[in-house]
Amino acid sequence: MTLPAYPDLKGASVFITGGGSGIGAGLTEAFLRQGARVAFVQRSDASAFCDEMEVATGNRPRFIACDITDAAALQSAIAEATGAHGPVQVLVNNAANDQRHTLDDVTPDFMDRALAINFKCYVTAIQAVAPAMRAAGKGSIINITSISYMMGNAGYPLYTAANSALNGLTRSLAREFGPDRVRVNALAPGWVMTPRQLEHWVTPEGLAEHMNRQCLPDTLAPADIAGGVLFLAADASRAMTGQALVIDGGVVVTG
Repeated sequence: MTLPAYPDLKGASVFITGGGSGIGAGLTEAFLRQGARVAFVQRSDASAFCDEMEVATGNRPRFIACDITDAAALQSAIAEATGAHGPVQVLVNNAANDQRHTLDDVTPDFMDRALAINFKCYVTAIQAVAPAMRAAGKGSIINITSISYMMGNAGYPLYTAANSALNGLTRSLAREFGPDRVRVNALAPGWVMTPRQLEHWVTPEGLAEHMNRQCLPDTLAPADIAGGVLFLAADASRAMTGQALVIDGGVVVTG
């Protein structure tokens, strides 16, 4: 899949949470190929991925090991990225955990952890980058959500609740940051065939049922999401804020 080139992203300082695996790895690669200066965080070691990306793109990302639920650690990682690449111009809040559960499974500790991963760290990252963006009079914040809450899916109620909350956060911050030309948008992927999804939850029956809901007959890959994220990051979408862009092959209908 060939992604469009956005000249204004060359040299841009980009920060991605969860940028070394799944959808996040596809986003990291896409920005590297634009010539952006990319830093990303995740808990597990991503040195081998960075080596792979340097060979593939000629542009090495900066990996910072971080537990995103630790607010101080996430703020420190963003400060490190800023020191290396300059103030963050594009923030992609991507890291999440769609662990399956029912309401009966939810304990106070489980709820705290689920919301820390799927909502609170988004707020922390935005708080860390927003002052410099507002001072510069420009910036793009992209919150990766999901179509799961739009579908009314059962099986992970705290995850869908957090996804819905992220859309409210996106709209409110778009209004708050708009006077400084800092844009805040959400992007809701459909069911993307990442290694994690294939390992844990994709079954022939489940995939067939989902594909029957899609308008388009092809399964989704991380590269399908990357094109939308690049668009939201670039000046091509300079007049777009407070929106939720859906890339799901045509499962849900918005508007």
